[in-house]
Amino acid sequence: MTLRDKTTVTFYNGLTTIGGPMIEVAYNDSHVLFDLGEVYRPELGLSMDDEDYQTLIKYQLIGEVPDFYDEKITGKAIDTKRWKHSAAYISHLHLDHSKALNLLSPTIPLYAGPITAHLLPALNEKGDFLLPAAGHEKGYTRPIIAAEYKKPIKVGEITMEIWPSDHDAYGATGLIVKTPDKKISFTGDIRLHGYHPDWVHEFLAASKGADLFITEATGSSWPERKNEKQSEEFTGINNEDELTQEVVRLQKANPKRQITFNTYPTNVERLLRIISDSPRKVVLHAKRAHLLHKSLGKEFPYYYLPEEPKFADLNPEPEVSYQDLLNDDHEFLWQAVAYFDQLMEGGLYIHSNAEPLGDFDPAYKPFVENFAKHNVEYKALRCSGHADEGELQEIISEVQPAILVPVHTLHPELVENPYGKRILPKRGQSITL
Repeated sequence: MTLRDKTTVTFYNGLTTIGGPMIEVAYNDSHVLFDLGEVYRPELGLSMDDEDYQTLIKYQLIGEVPDFYDEKITGKAIDTKRWKHSAAYISHLHLDHSKALNLLSPTIPLYAGPITAHLLPALNEKGDFLLPAAGHEKGYTRPIIAAEYKKPIKVGEITMEIWPSDHDAYGATGLIVKTPDKKISFTGDIRLHGYHPDWVHEFLAASKGADLFITEATGSSWPERKNEKQSEEFTGINNEDELTQEVVRLQKANPKRQITFNTYPTNVERLLRIISDSPRKVVLHAKRAHLLHKSLGKEFPYYYLPEEPKFADLNPEPEVSYQDLLNDDHEFLWQAVAYFDQLMEGGLYIHSNAEPLGDFDPAYKPFVENFAKHNVEYKALRCSGHADEGELQEIISEVQPAILVPVHTLHPELVENPYGKRILPKRGQSITL
């Protein structure tokens, strides 16, 4: 360390959007980048084939990050004379934090928590989850190093530590970055009302007194909704345990009724809890059963839609006939993913943070209306993956940072730091600590 060496942090994306943070910490000839997601903007109507590098930059779906992306994609070589040590990190599975990871140069090591590292290649098996990597076939996922929790990772003069946290993506983590003179903490996506608040508190304790605390602040995005407790889809669910209990209650309250459901693919822990607690036999769509078998080695009852190809790795014994599911009104709780018009009239469908994700997606309203047309009750059971405003204040109070930067929110200006400064950087801005 010399007198001229300083820690700099550059904010490339995800500052006033929900998702897509891309942030670089640099010190001397070393730098690290986190995360590698794409901002979710369904209103653009882009398909995977439309999402070339220039389009992603044009719509600010990713950050224009120098010296990290693959030069086959950008046409720009990485300045290896300037940067002797480089690494990248992704906090969790969600696409707004992981979708662009294949754009990273193959020469730069990419780290993630062990669950994320093992699940992502399975999710991208058909090449329809992540953006493609240059020079590779569809379905390729670049190497991801499964980091050991809390163990320091050296990147030149920078050290990274990956900590288990809690979000509605299985295996979510937070990051602590240390340079010779500063400590920086990044929450990824975080909450206190999930399955593992103890993990979150431990991560925050390790982050305490951070020189810079970068926190997601999704919960501050809709100040106009503060008093909208009884909205059309308000479910009264305060935490993940209550959500599972409500799924169980609905089954017990409807002993003679077809009940189906769906969840988001990366919300594995919620699905596992529903399976373990359900009084009915839970049957998954074969694609989800395949994902759990390939990534976790677990087997569950499953079904195929008509004409679907078979997965060679699935044991044929637990398979349930699709027709048996369509005719059932008491034995099964099954995952419905298509052909919703074939569901039994008078049935109940539970939409638990599955796609389409919400009314910001143009596909959501017609999706919901279709159930009413076929006399199937639609019930949204949601539990946010993000801290609400009260939890966010608690998170900040546990860290008491010298400088706070709220990201991943529509309104970062609403998040205060009672313990020091607050900075609201612009896209592409660098700050020196």
